[in-house]
Amino acid sequence: MDELELGQASPVQLTPEGHARLKSELEYLTKVKRDEIAQRIRDSKDHGEFSEDNNELDEVKQEQAIVENRIAELKTIFSNAELLDESTIPTDHVGLGSRVTVKDDERGIEFTLRMVASIEANPDEDQISEESPLGAALMGAKPGDSITYEAPVGPITYQISKISR
Repeated sequence: MDELELGQASPVQLTPEGHARLKSELEYLTKVKRDEIAQRIRDSKDHGEFSEDNNELDEVKQEQAIVENRIAELKTIFSNAELLDESTIPTDHVGLGSRVTVKDDERGIEFTLRMVASIEANPDEDQISEESPLGAALMGAKPGDSITYEAPVGPITYQISKISR
């Protein structure tokens, strides 16, 4: 039997920032959002607004199910999470937790990314998963190395200019 059949998840390493962000999300969902949804259901029932064919009740119940599923997912993550020790993040090569500054000489741009576990990935905040095409290409690279990955627009090459914690 594999881990999924046994109901066990593999440990996931979280950065301290990612851990805090996910913990904050869990607190919001359990202390605020869950109560808001329950109150919406109570208010509607008190006012007799829900009938058997009322779409509003279905929508609220669907939202409730989504919130409860996310709460369960976050609890599972935390039960299997290991906090990444910042002092163990490599600076001689790209690893989980590394901040990687890359240059694209062709486009004349330079930017910094943070390598994180897929559960923490947030491209809008320049946090990319080690499992993404770019993340996989960066893993193990050293300063001065050039990497190429397949982006939706075609192959893109970056040069690693700096790695830090």
